[in-house]
Amino acid sequence: MMRRRTTTRVSCTATGLVMSLCLVATLSSCTGSSSRSLERGEALSSNTTSVSFRVVPVADGIRYPLSVAFLPDSSLLVAEKFGTLRRVRGGVVSAPIVGVPSVYTGGQGGLHEVALHPDFVSNGLVYLAYAKALNDGLATTALARGRLEGDTLRDVQELFVARTDSRAGQHFGGRIAFDGAGHLFLSVGDRGASPSGDLERHPAQDLSNHQGTIVRLTLDGAVPPDNPFVTTPNARPEIWSYGHRNPQGLVYDAASGTLWETEHGPRGGDELNRVRAGANYGWPVITYGRNYSGTSITSERERAGMEQPVTYWVPSIATSGLLVYTGGAFPAWRGSLFVGGLAGEQLARVSVDGVRKTGEETLLRGSVGRIRDVRQGPDGFIYLALDRDGGPGTIVRLEPGP
Repeated sequence: MMRRRTTTRVSCTATGLVMSLCLVATLSSCTGSSSRSLERGEALSSNTTSVSFRVVPVADGIRYPLSVAFLPDSSLLVAEKFGTLRRVRGGVVSAPIVGVPSVYTGGQGGLHEVALHPDFVSNGLVYLAYAKALNDGLATTALARGRLEGDTLRDVQELFVARTDSRAGQHFGGRIAFDGAGHLFLSVGDRGASPSGDLERHPAQDLSNHQGTIVRLTLDGAVPPDNPFVTTPNARPEIWSYGHRNPQGLVYDAASGTLWETEHGPRGGDELNRVRAGANYGWPVITYGRNYSGTSITSERERAGMEQPVTYWVPSIATSGLLVYTGGAFPAWRGSLFVGGLAGEQLARVSVDGVRKTGEETLLRGSVGRIRDVRQGPDGFIYLALDRDGGPGTIVRLEPGP
């Protein structure tokens, strides 16, 4: 094994303040594979409070982790893209848990999310959001629930199958959030529908399907009677909001009663949104992004009746994973939103006052790799699921310390 120590200086800006992020990283390679783990870091936050942290490996050798969830014993469930669910305890990664539904893994499809029922301690129920293969080469986003007993999921039930009916291999969404009042939110991407032609007729603007939506269900998968489009002719009654592109971050802030969402833009235009019942988030009629070719999608950045993002990113950071931090390990960060970045290989910390952005800083730019998921552990540390472009993935955590 070869080990090499380096020091890197990264600049980041928050509310006009130029800050430096000093990283002492250890890079190691073994048998031709390489991994990087940050041992120490210091970031200057937008309110000029110095926050010191280090990045500590939790588990390695995970195959493309997309989502993590903490069990009551502080072990982790990890959802892997290729349809496997594993448990991590004491740094040891288990064999695949038995009973996971069949998962479509073509393109961006996979086992996108694992989440515990709010009453998991008493009922043992686990929710899975995943890409599901249909007939004739079609695929969509689905939600299932099962009871975790040891290393087996039992009594698995399919609760919801999105009406997207697409052969495209991208934009499944697949993130889950609970509001603590008996409801579950699930994100569904626009399934890669082209933003061309009459943009107002794009599937994400059409309530008769689930493409580009956040849906709201009861914990058993039924439609709540107070959903905003229950009585709208031809609308899918599960829809809570629409006009989204590919939402891969979803979290409910119980303290403020706010549902937060992040979604991928095309070339630029990633968004952080406050999600409201019945609201239209505009894709692709309004956007801050462009086509991947560089050509314009639309000249409109805003329109009456369509929501504006709380913040957006140009160029894109490829948002994935979203956390509202409430822990005690980093008091200066309490209340901040943490947004993972794939292409950006960074962690964005967005400070808010209510639903208004008050600052932003970039952490770990280029230091740990592609961030797929961001979670708060029971210890108050911040956990990141990292993928390495299809190579072995890693779970790490941010801890306070010099």
